[in-house]
Amino acid sequence: MRLALATDAWLPQVNGVVRSLSATLEELTRRGHAVETITPDRFLTVPMPGYASIRLAMAPRFGVRRMLDKAQPEIVHIATEGPIGWAARGWCLSRGVPFTSAFHTRFPEYAAVRTGLSAEYFWPILQRFHAPSSAVLVSTRSLADELAGRSIGHTRSWSRGIDHSLFRPEGERHPAMAALPGPVLLNVGRVAPEKNLEAFLSADVPGSKVVVGDGPALESLQRRYPDVLFLGALSGEELASAYRAADCFVFPSLTDTFGLVVIEALACGTPVAAYPVTGPIDILGADGCGVETPLARPAGAIDENLDVAISAALTIDRADAAALGQLYSWERATDQFLCAIASAVNGSARRLKDAA
Repeated sequence: MRLALATDAWLPQVNGVVRSLSATLEELTRRGHAVETITPDRFLTVPMPGYASIRLAMAPRFGVRRMLDKAQPEIVHIATEGPIGWAARGWCLSRGVPFTSAFHTRFPEYAAVRTGLSAEYFWPILQRFHAPSSAVLVSTRSLADELAGRSIGHTRSWSRGIDHSLFRPEGERHPAMAALPGPVLLNVGRVAPEKNLEAFLSADVPGSKVVVGDGPALESLQRRYPDVLFLGALSGEELASAYRAADCFVFPSLTDTFGLVVIEALACGTPVAAYPVTGPIDILGADGCGVETPLARPAGAIDENLDVAISAALTIDRADAAALGQLYSWERATDQFLCAIASAVNGSARRLKDAA
């Protein structure tokens, strides 16, 4: 199968989308699949307004068309709804090549936070983008249900995984967190307005709070919360050591479509506290015991009151958290990805045969 991947999110960005795509690409390569990647590093880029660390390809239409014409893929997976995504979508429609897409990010909600406009203003753009896709890949059932309510109903499951050799309960604990008064509460992710970090940082709970990550809201939050330890962006073993050093991982986001950091924390044996929203509810379940393969005991706590969720999560055994994290792998997630891609290719072939 000749597959092309088109994405506006790519290295050196550090976020769940990039980690998901790079891990999937690595697993596809390991299985012998050759994938043509259409990524921002192949174009002249400009900083995204309001988010300078994200660089967008500038006028990529002709470059994308040239690359795809040369690669002649049987199918294109379009991961993002940015300039490269729209250009790849246009090429597929003009050449009659099927494509799948993915719903990684709640752009309507993110745009609403940054512009002050209603999210409803932006949803028609997303509906138009995904309408001709053979399948929209989504990470959770609750997200699929939500998109169906917005007339994006042709979804397929594509879960997420982790590197179990890295994210594991055994190992060193981050030295900067070791001496903090307990319990130690941790958040990892992009430090941005849409992540609702204030709900965590202002939570009325005992202990120490730590934030790992970088982003446009970092300096502002450092000034407002001087008692919080901000460690900046971490990766690899250093990131895993931060997860292991925490007594509870707090995920206050209301807008994530999954939350890769949630399963990374669980795999390191760190119980999770979160709101009952898409992502955490699909991983932990309402009772904290998981969804697809429920466990006997909870691995985290879900509650409309984040303080209550944190207090409950602090009573959970680390072994139970690790047991839920072990259920997620990139091998299984890549199986789902390939199944969706193959189905789209076969569906396109059937339509061509019927038309003939």
